[in-house]
Amino acid sequence: MALSLQQRNRFIQGNQREFGNRYEQLFFPDEETLSEADKRRRYLLQELAESVSFGCLGTKLDMSNLSPGCRICIEGQWSCLFINGKCNGNCFYCPTSQDEIGLPTTNTLTFQDPKEYAAYLQVFGFKGTSISGGEPLLTLDKTVRFIRSIKNRFGGDVHVWLYTNGILATREIMKKLADAGLNEIRFDIGATGYRLRQLDHAVGIIPTVTVEIPAVPEESERMINLLPSLYDCGVQHLNLHQLRLTPYNFKKLVTRGYRFLHGKKMAVLDSELAALEILLHGKKKNINLPINYCSFPYKDRFQALAARRRNGTFILKSYESLTENGFIRTLMITGNPDVLSQQVSALKRSGNNDGLWKQNGSEELSVHINLLPHIDFKDLNLQIAYSAAYQRPSATYRNPFTKVTISRKMNIVIERETSPHRFSLSSDQASTLPAAISATGSKQATQGLDKLIIQEEMIDYEYVRAGLADYY
Repeated sequence: MALSLQQRNRFIQGNQREFGNRYEQLFFPDEETLSEADKRRRYLLQELAESVSFGCLGTKLDMSNLSPGCRICIEGQWSCLFINGKCNGNCFYCPTSQDEIGLPTTNTLTFQDPKEYAAYLQVFGFKGTSISGGEPLLTLDKTVRFIRSIKNRFGGDVHVWLYTNGILATREIMKKLADAGLNEIRFDIGATGYRLRQLDHAVGIIPTVTVEIPAVPEESERMINLLPSLYDCGVQHLNLHQLRLTPYNFKKLVTRGYRFLHGKKMAVLDSELAALEILLHGKKKNINLPINYCSFPYKDRFQALAARRRNGTFILKSYESLTENGFIRTLMITGNPDVLSQQVSALKRSGNNDGLWKQNGSEELSVHINLLPHIDFKDLNLQIAYSAAYQRPSATYRNPFTKVTISRKMNIVIERETSPHRFSLSSDQASTLPAAISATGSKQATQGLDKLIIQEEMIDYEYVRAGLADYY
C-alpha cells in the first residue's frame, strides 16, 4: 500500500527536523526523475521475479539461500550486541560516530559480564546473536570471552556471527574466534578498498564466511566484476544493503552528489538501484554466489516488529492482544453505565473467561477482540489504543512497566508507551472490526480496514506495510 500524501508530508517534516538547516544542502530528484527511477526499479524487480525468491512482504530478496544469521533475523530471533563503539576504519558511509570503546550494549542495556548476556539471551529466547561494533577485533579478548560464554551455555542452539571491517584480520585471530565457537563472520570489504586478502584468513576456519556491505552506486561495476572472485575465494554469501543518511555521515554523503529519498529515514536512491543491478547480473551470469538485498524497509519494519512482539508478551494483559505489527491493542467500550453493566452480565452468562474483559469504572469496559461479536453495540462506542513495549535498564516511572529477572545480579524492565491518540469507531464499525482485520491479514491489500474509514495510522499499527519504499 502506497503512502498517502499526508503520511509522506509527515515523513518529510521529520526529515527536515532531523537535519535542520543542513536539509537545504540535500539534492532531491524532481518528479520526472523519480518516475524514471521507479520505472527502472519495476523493470529490475520484474526481471528478478523469474529467478529469485521475494520474502518479508517484498522487502528482502533473494530469499532462496540466505546465511544462517539472516534466516534467524527473519524469524525474529536475533540479538545484536555492540561489543564496543570504536572503529579503526574510515568508511564514508558509516552511520554512527564509532569513537568510544564503551560497554557491550544491546537495546540500551549494558553487559559487563558475558554470563549475564548469555542469561539475557535465554530469558528472551534468542536463537542467534551477532557481535558488532565499532570493530570487534579492537577488543579481541572481550569479544572472545562473550562468544565463548554464549557457546558454553547454548552450544549449537545459538548461532553466533561477527561483523568486521577486516583491517586487523589474521589467520591467528580467525583461529581464536573459531576456537571460541564463532559460526559466521561478515566482512565489510568496502573498508579495505574491496580487497579480498582478508577473506582468505577466514575461509576454511570460520564455518560461514559472508561479505556484507552497502551498495555504493559508484562501486557497482567493481562489485559486479568481483562476484566471480568472491565465489572462487570461498565466500558463501553476499549481503547488500541500502546507503542511509544520518547526521554523522551527512557531510561525506552530500559531497558525493547523491540523490536522496524521503522516508521514515532518508536513503540514497541509486544505492537501491545498484543493489538490484548487482543481484540481477549475478543471476543472469549464473554466478553461484547467493546475493541478498536487505532493504531499509526490511530493517525498519521487520526487525522492529520482532522486538515489539518479543517485549509485548511480557506486559500484555489478558484482555489485550498483539497486532500483526507487534503493537499491543487495547479495546475500550464506552457508553451509558446501565448498558455497560448489562453487557458485563451478558459476558458472565456466556461462559467466556472473565480474564478477557475488565471494567474500568462505570463508563468504560476493556475487552479482548475475540469478544466483540458478543457485544451489542447499540448505544455504545468503541475506542482503540495502541502501545509498544521496550526494554529499559530501569524504570522511567512515566509509563507502566514490569520487571524481568536476568540473573541474581541483574534485572531489567519492560516498559509500555501508549500512543496518545485513540481511534474512535462507531457501533457499525465496531461490529465489523474483527472480520475486517481477519480479511486484511498480512497481504498487500488493506481493504478490510479501508472500508471502516479509519485513519491511515491505524493500518500501520495493525499491519506491516508491503513492498520497497516509495520514491518521493
